[in-house]
Amino acid sequence: MTWMELGSGAPMASPPVHGAHIPRPSRRALLAGAAGLLVPVAAGCSRVATASTSDGGDLLDRLRAQGVARLGIAGEIPFGYIDKNGDLTGEAPELAKVIFKRLGVDRVQAVPTEFGSLIPGLNSQQFDIVSAGMYINPDRCEQVIFSDPDYQMLDSFVVRKGNPLGLHNYQDVVKKKAKFATGTGYAEIAYAVEAGYEESDILIVPDQVAGMNAVEAGRADVFAATAVTARQVVLKSRKAEATEAFKPLVDGKPHVDGGGFAFRPTETKLRDAFNAELRKLRESGELLRIIKPFGFTQDEVTDMTAKELCGP
Repeated sequence: MTWMELGSGAPMASPPVHGAHIPRPSRRALLAGAAGLLVPVAAGCSRVATASTSDGGDLLDRLRAQGVARLGIAGEIPFGYIDKNGDLTGEAPELAKVIFKRLGVDRVQAVPTEFGSLIPGLNSQQFDIVSAGMYINPDRCEQVIFSDPDYQMLDSFVVRKGNPLGLHNYQDVVKKKAKFATGTGYAEIAYAVEAGYEESDILIVPDQVAGMNAVEAGRADVFAATAVTARQVVLKSRKAEATEAFKPLVDGKPHVDGGGFAFRPTETKLRDAFNAELRKLRESGELLRIIKPFGFTQDEVTDMTAKELCGP
């Protein structure tokens, strides 16, 4: 199948500064009101009747009654995607499967879309939660509510073997006038702009595979993504490699992102119940066991909260 996003959406406008934070759009800020078009891309991803109403207070009860929760995914390996067998998998969906089972919802169903359509699609009730490793940031927190992060993440670059330009951070990219690429809606757009790179000069690609291909073909010197994404995408490449993970600078200070599950603002009951089970998984060590097959390590496990990442 063709991966749809791997972090994507509609081409992003210049991201506004939100207080002391650069917006961090996936993985990654979504543009309010962006179109929420869904394109089914795999068998078993058909839509079901909406399970929510505007009050949102008893969505969890309705999900239990119907026995299935619809997960908005963006086809991004390793966060949430359809595998070669047509099955839903990834760090976030595998966690969601376990948590929903504990909450009395037996099944989950994928609703694939582009990354930039996840929040609009959620708020228009095309799925029940976003399960795509979405970064939690102040701009997004104005549109949805989040679980506490299930992982923290540094950045990494995909570069040609040997890293001939010596690119290790966004400042290097600017200093060496490297051809810079990243994914549609990725937080890395804002990090590059923060470092002084002209946004109009950024090559925007639909996913990390396209980003790696751009580097291999010489259309870009560097493709920026999360450390886990970069490590995964270069595994089968003979021409590209991932740089060592690093912390991007935001307002001159090293920054660590955290990703979680997004819910409609009315769905506090579901979010709180989900959070309680997520906390138990973290404390027992089960969380790491679930996400480890997708390239995550103890370094990615975090006790940060959504409140911290959403800001005041």
